[in-house]
Amino acid sequence: MTSADASEHESVFTYGAPALKYGSGSSDEIGYDLTQYGARRVLVLTDPGVAATGWPQRIAEGITGYGIEVEVFDGVHVEPTDVSMGKAVDFARGHGPWDAFVAVGGGSSIDTAKAANLLTTNDGELMDYVNAPVGGGRAPTVPLKPLVAVPTTTGTGSESTTVCVLDVLSLRVKSGISHLRLRPTLAVVDPRLTVSQPAGVTAASGMDILCHAAESYTAKPYTEFGRKRPEQRVPYCGANPLADMFAEQALRLLSLALPAAVADGGNMKAREDMALAATFAGLGFGNAGVHIPHANAYPIAGQVRDFHPDGYPGEEAMVPHGMAVSLTAPAAFRFTFEAAPERHLHVARLLAPDFEWAGDFADHLPAVLRDLMERIGIPNGIGAVGYSTSDVDSLVLGTLKQQRLLATAPREAAEEDLAAILRDSVELW
Repeated sequence: MTSADASEHESVFTYGAPALKYGSGSSDEIGYDLTQYGARRVLVLTDPGVAATGWPQRIAEGITGYGIEVEVFDGVHVEPTDVSMGKAVDFARGHGPWDAFVAVGGGSSIDTAKAANLLTTNDGELMDYVNAPVGGGRAPTVPLKPLVAVPTTTGTGSESTTVCVLDVLSLRVKSGISHLRLRPTLAVVDPRLTVSQPAGVTAASGMDILCHAAESYTAKPYTEFGRKRPEQRVPYCGANPLADMFAEQALRLLSLALPAAVADGGNMKAREDMALAATFAGLGFGNAGVHIPHANAYPIAGQVRDFHPDGYPGEEAMVPHGMAVSLTAPAAFRFTFEAAPERHLHVARLLAPDFEWAGDFADHLPAVLRDLMERIGIPNGIGAVGYSTSDVDSLVLGTLKQQRLLATAPREAAEEDLAAILRDSVELW
């Protein structure tokens, strides 16, 4: 690269993260933490399943012990939609004002709290802020209130990120809102809250952690993007040394913890390592970004017809986010291998240091992923969740709407490349 070429490429990467409190018992201290933000009136958001565990009420009671008024909204929808988020926003607007928000649950609760916080501090409606071209892509102009994120699943990393994900029902597509102001103020990671996850939820959310880490580590390097002015910078800036460090440690922890936690949900060492891995992966991808597997996951989840996953509540058809992400990951990483061979091989070695492989190097990481997915009960490809080759064209159209994610891929994926990845993912083994 000549000096003239270098001047056209980015030389700056950014890093952001919430304050973090980790460890068993940390959720008992949230009332004290809120006093440090001057909060006097707080809204706790959770979903019915998590509410049934008693943890949200226990946390709310702990907060009131510090003289803070608390209301609990337990109507969060698992895998939230624009409609379900709208209901939470209406509740928050109708019962406010609030000094702070507390989200207790998985990514669904945390993302819904982000939306409620956004739309009680800024004017407009939800779709105004959803990423273009699905929504208006508007940026918040007013700072948000403090948000304390308390994950009860180990997977989404939403407690660390600037992203809020939702299904837009009328368009049958998954999209999101992305802005630095959406990042939680404090992440409280208490592994005790994750023990109630069923095995199917642990497996799906664990694959979300894995893909967060693997995609951020193999993302397009920040130095390969065009140079940006400060006001043009976005949270997903490409692979960089800090994000790499968190991704690598997440993968090391997952290599043993994920199969162990699926096999025995009461294994506290595995639960603790999964909680750390989820947080580390969130700190990584929340800055570097994710790419093709996540872009494919949005239409896979958004166009679901009649699949009902094990371990998830309700009668509604759904493909859980982490599961949807994982189903095309083997084929996607086979496609991106040539852009960064050593990084793909390093991910494979971190996940399965004892995995013997004598085949094509490009197939090493896909083989590791297929082996792990089969062992922990992930469905055998998109065919097992209701899709066939006849659905590929529709899925590709949905993927192409995720340009924010595709831009982070280390190898540019044209429409025909995405179609090939999806066809190769109908059946994995």
